[in-house]
Amino acid sequence: MDQVPVDRAPAPGVVLLSGIPGSGKSTVAAALAARFAAAAHIEVDGLQSLIVSGGRWPTPEGDPEADRQIFLRARNACLLADSFAAAGFLPVIDDVVVRRSHLDFYRASLRTAALHPVFLVPGPAKARERNDARHKRLTTDWSFLHEAMLAELPDVGVRVDSAELTVEETVDAVLAAAGLSGAGL
Repeated sequence: MDQVPVDRAPAPGVVLLSGIPGSGKSTVAAALAARFAAAAHIEVDGLQSLIVSGGRWPTPEGDPEADRQIFLRARNACLLADSFAAAGFLPVIDDVVVRRSHLDFYRASLRTAALHPVFLVPGPAKARERNDARHKRLTTDWSFLHEAMLAELPDVGVRVDSAELTVEETVDAVLAAAGLSGAGL
């Protein structure tokens, strides 16, 4: 069998779609990726679930091992994003990134494409309402992360208030905000 070249003209960047739990990251990331001819949705929670034993999810109280695993899954998301971007697929990563150190880790770990951070900010009340209505229901109140995100990342990326937008309207706003409206991958 002949070896087939995997890489081609690289994607124009990597979209990091962030927001607090319940903000709509996974739904919007999947819909955003579907708008392109070549794109991949990298759901960081899915990467965490690959850990069969020893996995730790973050808690509001803090857990050093869970915090280490936050960066492990970010590193793995970047490895996947670099691979997809080099092959011409626009990577759309969805992750809860509310700390500058976490965002800086993404920036330092990506090798092939520019990072376009976009934050969905429907507000804590709307995120809680959405969380209560979905199948992936969280029992922990993560609304405090909204204030942490605003305090630590006030000048980074773009923000989309999706509280009153449909998924499609949110995707339109993300494309415009990230400058990817004309990138027909």
